[in-house]
Amino acid sequence: MAVLDVIVPKLVLLPGVVAVVLGGSRARGTSRPDSDWDIGLYYRGGFDATLLRGLGFPGHVAPPGEWGRIVNGGAWLSVDGEPVDVLLRDLDVVERWWADARAGRFEVDNVEGHIAGLPTYTPVGELAISQVLHGELPRVTYPDALRDAASRRWRWNAGFSLAYAEKYARRGDVALAAGTMARATAQTAHGVLAERGEWVLNEKGIVDAAGLGAAHGIIGTCANDPVEAVRALRELLVPSQLDELNARDPA
Repeated sequence: MAVLDVIVPKLVLLPGVVAVVLGGSRARGTSRPDSDWDIGLYYRGGFDATLLRGLGFPGHVAPPGEWGRIVNGGAWLSVDGEPVDVLLRDLDVVERWWADARAGRFEVDNVEGHIAGLPTYTPVGELAISQVLHGELPRVTYPDALRDAASRRWRWNAGFSLAYAEKYARRGDVALAAGTMARATAQTAHGVLAERGEWVLNEKGIVDAAGLGAAHGIIGTCANDPVEAVRALRELLVPSQLDELNARDPA
């Protein structure tokens, strides 16, 4: 924990900061020796990201909003040779999304590096798994309204993606068929985990976590027979009794 001893005392002194947390795999107890240190920096009333440059650690700093409204901004730093990701979180925004989640409302943003995108309840999930190092933050649980709304919407989205995958496959457009198959798989995984009430913070490992590991091999056959690959994937992801594509309202 020497890394935290070095950087956290400096972070808590920055203007606007109300809380600092340890997040990611190190907070969940699933880290590897080479895992990054994910530190959440919660603020109110705006934050001057140039202050992170003044901490004296080498790396890249991104102001609020540069990484989109969900990932927001932060810094990739090297602290005593260890990779540290500082993630900026506007607590007023997170609390608003928490209120939406309790009512079963959310939006999905396209986020670089994510196939299905990230829902606005992602930062709420960060609150659920993080370890508070400084300050106070809301403690959250997975709302029943969100379980219902998110599982239905993600499955509807997956059905829509599969419909496009079938069109691409029939045209012999293998790249887009495979891409929409992967998207449908990630969307279904989101839906399965929402049904379980499990927070998803990113898409790493969610396919296997949702019990959909067979999709890896199926998508791998797309180049040989895209039509058959899509058929097999639909059978895995969307059993007929759960097919949401014909639902009138995905929300």
